[in-house]
Amino acid sequence: MSGHDLLDEKTGIIFGALNEDSIAWSIAQACDREGADFALSNAPVARRLGSLDELAEETDSSVIWADATDDEELEDLFEEVKDEYGTIDFIVHSIGMGVNVRKDVPYEDLNYNWYEQTLDISAVSLHRIIQHALATEAIDDGGSIITMSYIGGQRIFSKYSEMGDAKALLESIVRSFGYRLGKRDIRINAISQSPTKTTAGSGIEGFDAMYEFAEKAAPLGNASAEECADYAVTLLSDLTRKVTMQTLYHDGGFSRMGISDEIVEALEESFRKEQEDE
Repeated sequence: MSGHDLLDEKTGIIFGALNEDSIAWSIAQACDREGADFALSNAPVARRLGSLDELAEETDSSVIWADATDDEELEDLFEEVKDEYGTIDFIVHSIGMGVNVRKDVPYEDLNYNWYEQTLDISAVSLHRIIQHALATEAIDDGGSIITMSYIGGQRIFSKYSEMGDAKALLESIVRSFGYRLGKRDIRINAISQSPTKTTAGSGIEGFDAMYEFAEKAAPLGNASAEECADYAVTLLSDLTRKVTMQTLYHDGGFSRMGISDEIVEALEESFRKEQEDE
């Protein structure tokens, strides 16, 4: 896809790209295509786990390593952003990890230290990032902030476990900050994306089943990371100046479906086989 200069002369920072399977990676590529200048950030541990330097070279961006759960590192990060870019126009928060989920601990038996880590990494980090962006005067009036959510913050997907709580908190932070940011014409929204085959998603038990279920239920099918990135660009652009405090579903219509013919047919076939086996 060719660019339309939707983000021409805009600057920002994108948190959470790890490798080419990351949604944040696709968002960075789309922002570059649309003319934005931006910094990339991830936790220092991502140096050995991912390939962020390759994305930085591709998009002519700088990388600022910082732990998004560490206040001092975030303060330093935004001071560095200001030194290099001046005040910025947008922030992309695409950070999440379910510690109990990764360690196969069931929801009813959560390790609460890990649970707190999950909430801190996946939700409270958004609050920290915004707080320090404001305190350092790094974000300009009229800016835009987006974060990545999932419908598991609104509905129960059993294998999503503690991440459902994290996404619910994340969406609450969007609403709570949205009112306050509005006084400076800064908007903030959450994109509730389809199940997407990312590094984070692959760590969820039963992810493939969740993906296929959504694919069969959504009238338009699951949205890809690249399609999500195109949508994200519109929310960072001036075309959406009055959209804020929203959880916006980018999921092919899944969030409005009950059941589809494809799922009914699959269930009927399954029941038929069960009866034949009895």
